[in-house]
Amino acid sequence: MAGRLTGKRIIITGATGNIGKEAARSFIAEGARIVIGDLAEEAGRAVVDELGDAAHFVQVDVTSEASVANLIARGVQWLGGLDVLAQNAGLQRSGPIASFEQAAWDALFAVNARAHFFGAKHAIPYLRQSGKGSIINMSSLAGKRGGPGLVAYSASKGAVVAFTAALALELAPDNIRVNAICPGWVDTAFNQPAIDFMGGADAQQRKIAALVPLGRQARSDEIAPLFVYLAADESAYVTAQSFSIDGGVYNG
Repeated sequence: MAGRLTGKRIIITGATGNIGKEAARSFIAEGARIVIGDLAEEAGRAVVDELGDAAHFVQVDVTSEASVANLIARGVQWLGGLDVLAQNAGLQRSGPIASFEQAAWDALFAVNARAHFFGAKHAIPYLRQSGKGSIINMSSLAGKRGGPGLVAYSASKGAVVAFTAALALELAPDNIRVNAICPGWVDTAFNQPAIDFMGGADAQQRKIAALVPLGRQARSDEIAPLFVYLAADESAYVTAQSFSIDGGVYNG
């Protein structure tokens, strides 16, 4: 069913990495106009050049409220309004908690958790003006199920799960839906810190074979369709959910 997002105006952060780029491509393919916010200006503009006239780039530092507010304001100005905020920017750091540095802990929470607060805070007034909307937050399987070396990362992503559920209840009277995506292992360079902690790619593959019922990592293009679904009107009755895409690991 083509054109599922025709007329939708979307701001997405972190769209220069594998999952975010695939989500941006999928949004455009389904008829949306999008604004990409990312710290990496050269990479962000390259994505926009690939996507064409339906995409626009605004540089943003998601750890700065002023920068996020600027992204939302400039994005809304270019789009002419706002229907969807997709908060995909993220950071991965791994290591045993007994030797984990406070600076690394703070960086994880600044990018993975606090940035979602900034984005929602400044997007909500525009979503209310639209009469309905969707906020899509990026969490992780680690936000539901931790593991060795992932304590800090899991804590930051778990905060997103809780934030998503609470914000969905707060915004339900405004017909603004809030959901989170929780990928498991995805074949992307984003996971390199965790792979290094595990002892390299071979050790990672052994763990995946033992842990993941489907026996493999996901591809980024297997995550992107959920972004489209949560942005589209077909998910109009879906809110306060954190969706696992993990090959069957989290089945509670």
